[in-house]
Amino acid sequence: MSLVETLQRTWGHTDDPFLVSETSALRFADLAAQDTSDLASVRSGDVVALIGDFEPRSISRLLTLFDRGCIVVPLTEDTAHDHAYFFDAALVDVVVQGDGVSRRAHGQTHPFIEQLRAAGHPGLVLFSSGTTGRPKAILHDFTHFLKRFNEPRPTLKTLNFLLFDHIGGLNTLLHTLFNRGTVVAATDRSIESVLRACRAFDVELLPTTPTFLRMMLMSGAVPGDVPPSLKVITYGTEKMDQPTLDALCRLLPQVDFRQTFGMSELGILRVKSRARDSLFMKVGGEGVETRVDDQVLKIRSQTRMLGYLNADSPFDDEGWYNTKDVVEQDEGWFRVNGRVSDVINVGGLKFMAADVERVALEHPDVSLAKAVPRSNPITGQHVEMTVQTKEGATLERDALMQHLTERLPRHMVPRRITLGSVAVGHRFKKA
Repeated sequence: MSLVETLQRTWGHTDDPFLVSETSALRFADLAAQDTSDLASVRSGDVVALIGDFEPRSISRLLTLFDRGCIVVPLTEDTAHDHAYFFDAALVDVVVQGDGVSRRAHGQTHPFIEQLRAAGHPGLVLFSSGTTGRPKAILHDFTHFLKRFNEPRPTLKTLNFLLFDHIGGLNTLLHTLFNRGTVVAATDRSIESVLRACRAFDVELLPTTPTFLRMMLMSGAVPGDVPPSLKVITYGTEKMDQPTLDALCRLLPQVDFRQTFGMSELGILRVKSRARDSLFMKVGGEGVETRVDDQVLKIRSQTRMLGYLNADSPFDDEGWYNTKDVVEQDEGWFRVNGRVSDVINVGGLKFMAADVERVALEHPDVSLAKAVPRSNPITGQHVEMTVQTKEGATLERDALMQHLTERLPRHMVPRRITLGSVAVGHRFKKA
């Protein structure tokens, strides 16, 4: 049975919409009626770059391409500057954008792509964030990817904050479709637009990032602009800082805060937070194993990718994936303290960049902070930090330095502080 047929059976003849926005409502019957004749030239086994968003035509095309046995590479306009690289890395045969469908000739193939074609299975290609080198093309067998949706689960009215090319955004859409839920699409991902959509549609679940939550907190929108309908806020894709979480829990006592964790290479992982104000969590779910070696978390998952299309396999001989996340353990619970690349070594004393950022964020006039190591001929490394001031506040560098000096060991105090803007990417993560 095709994906569309499965969903038709799930939804039956209901007139309930599964996607709503300020300008439209999309029902499954509407989706099934979308004209996809422009995809007539696309063949089973083609690698198809689909540039779109969570709107009717893109969603209809997405489902059609999967049912046709294509290997789909979902992309957004936000990454247009990288599209040429993505097309080459994923061995894209067809580009679908707007009203255009164009075929690319490249004469290349890959064993994993041929494996999917031989099995007649659709595929999904996602790209890593590219924090270490160029983004990697992550290939999933979409038939296996869908297995996690076989068991019906409860769903909340959810604002789809995460993007069309993000595993979390696609998971939100598919979870909603398979469980007859409702996704709310914001007109954009500004604080004002997101909270306006939450109020207008009585959103119950907001999945987002720590950086966006910090920006929302510093904007003054919390708690006054947060609607009472909001029951759960999930945060992931980067490390949350404890001061931000503490402030949110205090100002929004009716909201359950839950951490998410995962990476596109492993599929969707189930996560349980120890408490709404705790950064400790358990990672697991069916077919998922965890272990810690030298404070670094490793995971083995049955829903893992087939592999990279443009890089060597990251799995060891036993199938373990090194997340490169440095974690602290407490009776079976994990807290991520940062990435291996975030470890700073000053004169042999090691600590995490996040430890310095956390103290900076405790200052009432600091909105965002980014600490980085710099080479030092005497101590090997030292810390430098960029700090963004809360809107409307006046922050003196000397006052901030005193704040840090009083609260940090000497080797962790930044040697240089820059007052300016902390770069935030289109995914609302610190760059």
